[in-house]
Amino acid sequence: MPHTAEAPDPLLEWRSEFPTVEATLHFASHTLGAMPRGVEEALRHYAQLWKSRGIRAWEDEWFQLPMETGNLLATIFGATPGTVSMCENVTLAQAVALSAVEFAGPRNRLVCTAEDFPSVLYLYEGLARRGAEVVRVPARAGRHVDTADVLAAVDERTAVVALSHVLFRTAEVVDLAPIVKRAHQAGALVLVDAYQAVGTLPVDVKALDLDLMTGGSVKWLCGGPGAGWLYVSPRVAARLEPALTGWFAHADPFAFDSGPTRRDLGARRFMTGTPGIPGFVAARPGYEIVARIGVPAFREKSLRQTARMIALADEYGFGVVSPREPERRGGTVCLDVPRAGEVCQALLDSDVLLDHRPEVGLRLAPHFYTRDDEVELVMKKVRDEVRRLEKGASA
Repeated sequence: MPHTAEAPDPLLEWRSEFPTVEATLHFASHTLGAMPRGVEEALRHYAQLWKSRGIRAWEDEWFQLPMETGNLLATIFGATPGTVSMCENVTLAQAVALSAVEFAGPRNRLVCTAEDFPSVLYLYEGLARRGAEVVRVPARAGRHVDTADVLAAVDERTAVVALSHVLFRTAEVVDLAPIVKRAHQAGALVLVDAYQAVGTLPVDVKALDLDLMTGGSVKWLCGGPGAGWLYVSPRVAARLEPALTGWFAHADPFAFDSGPTRRDLGARRFMTGTPGIPGFVAARPGYEIVARIGVPAFREKSLRQTARMIALADEYGFGVVSPREPERRGGTVCLDVPRAGEVCQALLDSDVLLDHRPEVGLRLAPHFYTRDDEVELVMKKVRDEVRRLEKGASA
């Protein structure tokens, strides 16, 4: 049921778990989600365990933590337990996955888009040293990625189709279903960067029939930096042998076997060296809240609040870069305003948390802990700052 003045927003019951949102106007969950209150206690427990138990902390908690954390994530996007491997960031997660692909012979193409996140685009460039031919599908007007253009780029020479579910600049939702179907018909793997999707957009890896999916915790999952992840479908996991690997991927890592390696049959198969335990510890409180509430409730609220932001943008005369159609829009509203960088900095200086991107403008994102009156307030603050700068320029 839509939220009305007579029906209080039940998601705001969780607001007290995020102290930052009471001290700021927090519209930056697309870039750094608010920290859950439980993170402090989780990190305190980590430090106490290390101090009191020393090396025994591995046996007590640390060894199992990455797998337990991955299984918690799996509940958020419909994955089978034992299919989510934790790592430090999306770039490393994708590098591990792609190290298992042989870019040789006629099937050596990786198809991506010009609107994918720069970090993974840099990674794809490097694959040329391994014989990969990177096909970067250009965007159309308004940085729109047209499904037909991606489909046309996929053929029997394609080894991997790697693309974003939600584009980071514009928050456009890419329609994955026809792309996955075409890729599989051509015999290619599909690797999805879901960083801007998971936590604000319902994602079901089984329904989408994804082979590989990566993401991280900094944004909508409110998990902070240092916790990325890789989902690998059981359908393809056994035949993938990552070249980028490490001792934690071994079936018995504490045997210190000099090799050849015997790979773990579960989630550790796609891990590398010693895991970043503090980052995973800090990420869990956010994951637990998201898993408990469920992303569909987030999506309903997000669509309502972002629609209101777009209506206010129209009223104030701002250009809207994000898609207006609800089904094509992620959780972020991108505003084309004059002198966006200066507007952004001025608002940051006054404790309004947002960001901007060149050629796009301001990016603002409400989340499940955002009040409706804050949506009104942040848009008025943007309007007032734009007017102030324009008045100063004309004086």
